[in-house]
Amino acid sequence: MTQLEIDGNVIALDDEGYLEDLGQWHPGVAEYLAAQEGIELTPAHWEILYLIRDFYARFDHSPAMRPLVKTVKLELGEDKGKSIYLMKLFPGSPAKLAALLAGLPKPDNCL
Repeated sequence: MTQLEIDGNVIALDDEGYLEDLGQWHPGVAEYLAAQEGIELTPAHWEILYLIRDFYARFDHSPAMRPLVKTVKLELGEDKGKSIYLMKLFPGSPAKLAALLAGLPKPDNCL
């Protein structure tokens, strides 16, 4: 287990870098974790991060790639609801990286 200190708060992470306590998430945590991944968060990133947090609040799990794409398409439109768009924002595995930055658990079926 790893710990971060952000704004005087100690935040515990699991072995893969996901928050142990989802209640400790705030935008500063996302900024810090994004910087560790070499990502500067833009309004487009925040749009997805808040969307995925809303998804988690409604369904009590982080979306894997297909549900993420479908949700983005329904909520933000056809142009943004595409894998390629999400991969540009969150390189590698968009569902995993977006969940990590949004302070959510790793999606169940993501390796």
